[in-house]
Amino acid sequence: VQLQASGGGLVQAGGSLRLSCAVSGGTLSSYFMGWFRQAPGKEREFVAAIGRRGGSTYYADSVKGRFTISRDNANNTLLLQMDSLKTEDTAIYYCAANRDSGIRYSDYAYWGQGTLVTVSS
Repeated sequence: VQLQASGGGLVQAGGSLRLSCAVSGGTLSSYFMGWFRQAPGKEREFVAAIGRRGGSTYYADSVKGRFTISRDNANNTLLLQMDSLKTEDTAIYYCAANRDSGIRYSDYAYWGQGTLVTVSS
């Protein structure tokens, strides 16, 4: 399966962005999906994850209440709505897929190329 993330850009603190992840070569509903991010000089960290049917969602404490993960299985698309953005949200955001559930980097077998989100003060 191939993943293509998009939607990153430059936004002021307090603003919003919506990231998308297009999935091809497989059926989205077969995969547990997640978003991770990696800031300069830091390790890749978990942001959010969602179950195969969208009924279960998981968030890092740092984004809870500000970010919303969702999925459109009919259109093979994963989404991440990011509101009330902070400068510390600046990072490259990656979408990831796996047959089994998990929120660790090592749980995921398939990765997109990443999209850069820059939040200015």
